Amino acid sequence: MIRIIALTETGHDLARRIQAYWPDSRLDFCPQPFTATVQQAFLNGERLIMICAMGIAVRTLAPVLADKHRDPAVLVLDEHGQFVVPLLSGHEGGANEWGRQLAGKLTAQLVLTTANPYLKPVYAVGMGCERGCSVTEIAELFHHCLGLAGLTAAKIETIHSIDIKADETGFIDFCNHVNKKFQTWSAEQLNTVKSQLSTRSDYVFRVVGVYGVAESAALYGAMAITGTPAELILNKHKSQRATCAIARSYPRTYPQEYTQT
Repeated sequence: MIRIIALTETGHDLARRIQAYWPDSRLDFCPQPFTATVQQAFLNGERLIMICAMGIAVRTLAPVLADKHRDPAVLVLDEHGQFVVPLLSGHEGGANEWGRQLAGKLTAQLVLTTANPYLKPVYAVGMGCERGCSVTEIAELFHHCLGLAGLTAAKIETIHSIDIKADETGFIDFCNHVNKKFQTWSAEQLNTVKSQLSTRSDYVFRVVGVYGVAESAALYGAMAITGTPAELILNKHKSQRATCAIARSYPRTYPQEYTQT
């Protein structure tokens, strides 16, 4: 869920433009009581676009911050839409990439203050499933998770799983449909990133030899692409018969197209 908050008439006009890009979003113009409304939306896990002064956003959200792994993404914009600033959860919550998308739509300047601002990230999706899971269920979970992370399918480099799923028809057919490479890894390889998992399942370990397929595959897959450590930007999400997680890694070098701000 995206909530757009505006405090001025000019900001309200901008908010309506932004809402057209995400029709399912909610627009609040001068909500009352302001602090309680914004804080509750944040605590509900809603991603926020706040068209207001940075100081207002900071003072409003400061009392309800948890940590970068749980806080939803927050973008702050000036009322004229000249600047887009990812305020919270830039990496883990996907605010940096979300902000990049919005800045592109508005022809605005993206202002990144987190680490690695000039590197082009590489995104990898990790998935697991019960044997015989349908392509439809896999596709629905995949696209749902992309939406939660503020990503599009075009941003995903590859899709990964454990090697016992190398012949999983649902994965193979789905990856062919979205034109993504499907790559699998051994339990031994996936266990090299077990310290980074958000949760560990002893049951899954007894069955397949790793503590979590989706997160392990996403982390190892992203790392394999760039040769540098990866981080989860979306922890494991589940449907009835499948799991999905998204990880990101940065290349060692600075691509030419990202050498200028």
